[in-house]
Amino acid sequence: MSLPPLVEPADELTIDEVRRYSRHLIIPEVGMAGQKRLKNAKVLVIGAGGLGSPALLYLAAAGVGTLGVVEFDTVDESNLQRQVIHGQSDVGKSKAQSAKESILEVNPYTNVVLHETRLDNDNVFEIFEPYDLIVDGTDNFATRYLVNDAAVLLGKPYVWGSIFRFDGQVSVFWAEHGPCYRCLYPEPPPPGMVPSCAEGGVLGVLCASVGAAQVTEAIKLLTGIGDPSLGRLNIYEALDLNWRALKVRKDPNCAICGENPTVTGLIDYESFCGALTEEAADAAVGSTISVKQLSEWIKLKENGEKDFVLIDVREPNEYEINKIPGSVLIPKADFQTGVALEKLPQDKQLVFHCKSGVRSAEVLAIAKGAGFSDAVHVGGGVVAWVDQIDPSQPSY
Repeated sequence: MSLPPLVEPADELTIDEVRRYSRHLIIPEVGMAGQKRLKNAKVLVIGAGGLGSPALLYLAAAGVGTLGVVEFDTVDESNLQRQVIHGQSDVGKSKAQSAKESILEVNPYTNVVLHETRLDNDNVFEIFEPYDLIVDGTDNFATRYLVNDAAVLLGKPYVWGSIFRFDGQVSVFWAEHGPCYRCLYPEPPPPGMVPSCAEGGVLGVLCASVGAAQVTEAIKLLTGIGDPSLGRLNIYEALDLNWRALKVRKDPNCAICGENPTVTGLIDYESFCGALTEEAADAAVGSTISVKQLSEWIKLKENGEKDFVLIDVREPNEYEINKIPGSVLIPKADFQTGVALEKLPQDKQLVFHCKSGVRSAEVLAIAKGAGFSDAVHVGGGVVAWVDQIDPSQPSY
């Protein structure tokens, strides 16, 4: 559906701005009025990572007058494969500060407002309030539901994007005119069902494709041109170079924007989305060791004072990047199918680990359910091992 422009035009464009945006100004659908609207617009981008990088750069290049950036993390070398707003010299620097420098290099006329904090229930309303439009570049379900609910409660539209490996999704959510994110996904997937990009990977250039699509939707909303993807879920398959669209209807039973909403304020999103299943959380209680404990156990094993089997439950391609010495690879999927249980020794203690401790906790629950009562898993996984024990290995 076509919608009226989201913002009013600014009073004027300077001579320098006319020169800069001339290729927009000669497009009849944009013109002087559309460019003035972009100048007057205030857009908040959540995250300066894979999706936030192209979104921020192209919003700035398009002439959006005020760009807000919500980001609390620092630049890591593993970010540079896809987060093109940062460079090698930015490693270790605040992502927000790095993003601001790149934005101003692209367009010095853009006013950049930094929110160097983690978005949460205590600050989301205050941060969202001054902006006309939200662009969601987050990568976890808890924050996605928080963004949606805050936007619905404030009556603000937002452009959503998601990426994983070779596939991406883009849509526009605005409860006053159509569906919200909860209409599409009423509940998050079960814990452990959908791996994060940090666990499953993402093709770097996919971020550019999806981020650019998000900016296109933002420009359409701000200027009132075209047909925004309100009520459409656009799915991009990079390996086939194919976009397809699915209709998304407003759910009259939606928990927050339906006819009888049950969610009337912000909730505990971490609990709602849950990083671990209840079974995994229960299994991990009293059966979690630190990487420092594991390091001590390995030394004891070398001296013949302790015997155990260290099992890496990541995928083979992850195992090739780095590994804890002495570990054997048995992917999580083999435990889920039951194939791995037949191979496990009955006379040795089992120690599981993964990248961060989530998958290994899930496997721990399976093993305990199969009778391996003394099994444990390593909190923090390989990430903690590289950080605290063996920094000579690469992280990812």
